[in-house]
Amino acid sequence: MRGRTDGSQKKRLFTTFVLVAAVLLFLYLYFGSQSQGESALEYGSRSLRKLGSSYLHGDEESDLGIKQDDFKFGLGDDNSIVSKSFPVCDDRYSELIPCLDRNLIYQMRLKLDLSLMEHYERHCPLPERRFNCLIPPPKGYKVPIKWPKSRDEVWKANIPHTHLAHEKSDQNWMVVKGEKIIFPGGGTHFHYGADKYIKSLANMLNFSKDNMNNEGNLRTVLDVGCGVASFGGYLLSSDIITMSLAPNDVHQNQIQFALERGIPAYLGVLGTKRLPYPSRSFELAHCSRCRIDWLQRDGILLLELDRLLRPGGYFAYSSPEAYAQDEEDLRIWKEMSELVERMCWKIAAKRNQTVIWVKPLTNDCYMKRAPGTQPPLCRSNDDPDAVYDVNMEACITPYSEHDHTSKGSGLAPWPARLTSPPPRLADFGYSRDMFEKDTELWRRRVENYWDLLSPKISTNTIRNVMDMNANLGSFGAALGNKDLWVMNVVPEDGPNTMKLIYDRGLIGSIHNWCEAYSTYPRTYDLLHASNVFSDVVEKKGCSGEDLLIEIDRIIRPTGFLIVRDKKPVINFVKKYLPAIHWETVALADSTSESDGDDVVLIVQKKLWLTSESSRETD
Repeated sequence: MRGRTDGSQKKRLFTTFVLVAAVLLFLYLYFGSQSQGESALEYGSRSLRKLGSSYLHGDEESDLGIKQDDFKFGLGDDNSIVSKSFPVCDDRYSELIPCLDRNLIYQMRLKLDLSLMEHYERHCPLPERRFNCLIPPPKGYKVPIKWPKSRDEVWKANIPHTHLAHEKSDQNWMVVKGEKIIFPGGGTHFHYGADKYIKSLANMLNFSKDNMNNEGNLRTVLDVGCGVASFGGYLLSSDIITMSLAPNDVHQNQIQFALERGIPAYLGVLGTKRLPYPSRSFELAHCSRCRIDWLQRDGILLLELDRLLRPGGYFAYSSPEAYAQDEEDLRIWKEMSELVERMCWKIAAKRNQTVIWVKPLTNDCYMKRAPGTQPPLCRSNDDPDAVYDVNMEACITPYSEHDHTSKGSGLAPWPARLTSPPPRLADFGYSRDMFEKDTELWRRRVENYWDLLSPKISTNTIRNVMDMNANLGSFGAALGNKDLWVMNVVPEDGPNTMKLIYDRGLIGSIHNWCEAYSTYPRTYDLLHASNVFSDVVEKKGCSGEDLLIEIDRIIRPTGFLIVRDKKPVINFVKKYLPAIHWETVALADSTSESDGDDVVLIVQKKLWLTSESSRETD
């Protein structure tokens, strides 16, 4: 009797165990496979590794199924298992910029000088403090409006911030209209439209037909304190490309609005570090009521603009100091005029509320200054093109002997500039023949990319493009006939070829891909990664998973990633596609000897929403 009772109890226990196991298995499969599942936040790479390890029954040092000790492409098992999905960050992190995260600054208790804008500069989390999760789109997110309509309107749900529309309502920055935010083209100084203001600047400089591009001789512009970048947006029709620059400050999300509109822009600030652009990059710098104290620290911020301007470059300054008659404005104008005179700038034009200064073409003026004149010339061993995490200096960068003798930059007018060998090629020992071969190589490669993408794209599908390892800029140059723009990125530890990219009439920035890029989530339609993974993981020893998560953060839903790299890298990326909700568009082997053993993988990011976002959309 007792034996039968024990047997039935065991049977009931076994049945219960099986049922519980089945329920747990069902819940695991259901929630693990939901790309629109509940939001989750795992804070810190160690936590994520433990999460992956528990799914995979691996040890604590495994990183989503690949042992950290073996984490070099080609050494891991090609058939190693990876997690079904990365965790999704909480919805409140939908606009996370890891290296410009104010909360991180508070948590790390960094002692920053607010008067020097250090709190708006890059402060990146250490690996153990990274948000290793996928950034969710905001509630009600929609695929962005396509260019050129996007210049004038965006979906409000994509950037749900209307603060600027109310604060700047009298200046025509932006207007909320139903489900959209409209951009009339105004600004703090040009309420009645950037187009009229730009024409007036060209007229002041006596440019032909009041066209700001000056017959192709003015191509690259830096707009400091750009607002929502309408100035740069309206310059595009004149074949002028503008690096619109602003910090993530009280004017919430201005750079995010710019990029959502399809206008080139970058999150940055004139603080203590050099801007991530090489010397002599821009023909024009512009500040329209940008609220910058140009006299602080011996004029160091104005001297940073001087470093960035080409020989004969202009600084257009629209501000009360240029015209107001009250005591304080008169004092500022007097001191600023004295400073720029010592810097050898001259007034090219002054009208109403705007003054335009011009930088000298040669070193002659610098050599004639009295001994001890401030600001001094920079030391002879100072590299004006060293910019990554380099402090600004309050000194004037003189021209090289070659530039001094040439009396100018020696650049061809646009668009010939795009394919003409830049004079600064000689700085790298590169030949004209090498440059032309590189240009032709990438022309063929880009043509092949577009053939592979053709089933998925139309003429206006792709607007914002980033080349993550731009070298000479030939990828971007090959896209010159398309209605898009390219943010060219050059690694901080390689040949600093960014100045050649600017000399081709393109724009870009220096960056280290072991860290997050200075942009908002969901801001680019296409990222091109040529040997980026190999460089980041094999050479620098950084995490391939972190790079994938960062790329996912940057790409817009339905956007694309092109990976050109060795086969083990391609296999690594392919294994993670389900985990980050990407799908393969094309896979192609090298088509010529010049491609070596590179393989091309093109993937597309799916549009996914958290369950909360889905309910809001419905």
